[in-house]
Amino acid sequence: MPSKNATTARAPLEITHKEGVAHPRRRLLTGRAIAADVLNQFNPKHDYVSALLDKLLHKTQERQRATDLVFGTIRNRTAIDAVIAIFTNRPVKRIPAKVLNIIRLGAYELIYSPATPDYSIVNEAVENAKAFQGKKQAGFVNAGLRQITRHIKNRQIRLSQANTQRTLPQTSTAGCEFDTDILPDPKVSPADYLDTAFSLPKWLMTDWLGEFGLEITRQICFASNRRPSIYIRPNTLKTTAQKLAEKLHKANIDAEVVADLEMIKIKRPKDVTQLPGFGEGEFIIQDITAAQPVHILKPQPDWKILDLCAAPGTKTTQLAQATGDKAHIFATDIDTERLQLVKENINRLSIKSIRIVEYKNLQKQAEKIDFFDCVLLDVPCSNTGVLAKRIEARYRITPKTIQKLTKIQAELLKTAASMIKPKGRIVYSTCSIQKQENRQLIKGFLQRTLAFELESERLTLPSANGMADHDGGYVAIIPRKP
Repeated sequence: MPSKNATTARAPLEITHKEGVAHPRRRLLTGRAIAADVLNQFNPKHDYVSALLDKLLHKTQERQRATDLVFGTIRNRTAIDAVIAIFTNRPVKRIPAKVLNIIRLGAYELIYSPATPDYSIVNEAVENAKAFQGKKQAGFVNAGLRQITRHIKNRQIRLSQANTQRTLPQTSTAGCEFDTDILPDPKVSPADYLDTAFSLPKWLMTDWLGEFGLEITRQICFASNRRPSIYIRPNTLKTTAQKLAEKLHKANIDAEVVADLEMIKIKRPKDVTQLPGFGEGEFIIQDITAAQPVHILKPQPDWKILDLCAAPGTKTTQLAQATGDKAHIFATDIDTERLQLVKENINRLSIKSIRIVEYKNLQKQAEKIDFFDCVLLDVPCSNTGVLAKRIEARYRITPKTIQKLTKIQAELLKTAASMIKPKGRIVYSTCSIQKQENRQLIKGFLQRTLAFELESERLTLPSANGMADHDGGYVAIIPRKP
């Protein structure tokens, strides 16, 4: 929820006349004005950007621009603030918040949207400042953005040709080059460089550098700041990937089948609920990496399967599809309200083999059916593998947060273990790439619980590959001994 002090930018009023009476009517706002409004309301510690956007997008026809501006500015906020502080010669904490957000949006476009003319970026930022903050603040916005513009040497240059300390990376191959140093020296302090260049926490950079080394960490950073593609999983109980792709092509939707995974990549961002086939339950959104646990498990139609952390039901419905809607699948979640999302997806996809069980009744259900052949355990985690999508996470996760999460994950593993038949399997998965939540946690569980063993594990790092970009995550298959 927005804070009590948050205010919504007021749209200019337009007067219409009906039967001799004047009626005020609000004009649609520009995407930039909507983006500024969202940033004014956004508190990174507890707000979800998508929820704020959803409440405001009806006020503009530039929905995609507003979305791109908000997500891009928040993803790159540390880098943007560093540039603002250097070229306005003022710490960002001393700039009024609403004025700062207008400058942030302008700076984001100047640095990360090189195809957009710089004069239009500056001009509209100034007009927004005048409309919502007054002429005095508009002057400061104008001066600040023009200073940034003057010091940009090249709005897009190949990274291989650029000065590293003067260039903010835009993609894995290109960046925006300034005429003065704006970044720490990566040779002296790689963690400080990555922290600023990619707007990611320094402690996390230190952790990744120790685990993966500099070059792989740099690749993870690019993937964590990419504009992520949308993948949809066809509901194979109703259609095929090829048939759904043909349906999308007929509606002029640019889509591509990822053949080996039977997934479809939507090449340009769209409101997924408006795509052909959504209302008919012919697909559900799912990233390539998120689909791996069920692919690796290969569930069978005669199994009794529990999805212990089921909401919103993406993997639950994947289990049903993989078993031809013939397995006995039970779905639960400790958050009872979120179980409603599971019900909605089950109904939309017309799946019959899934039964919703309240968490408090889970133990009785397990005993009633003589326990499960498999427990899918997609645990709450730090989201370090999905930072491109969960853009708030970079401002929330801390080492203490991960410590708390590992305790929850260990308890959930203990619960899953108590409900598994001999020779049954636990499928443990996260959307994290932290060893504390993955390999180390599983190792500790196996040392404490000798009845189980490790069959396989897989860590997938996030990728910014343009043809098949994907999130990061971890999956382990842990069978119970006979």
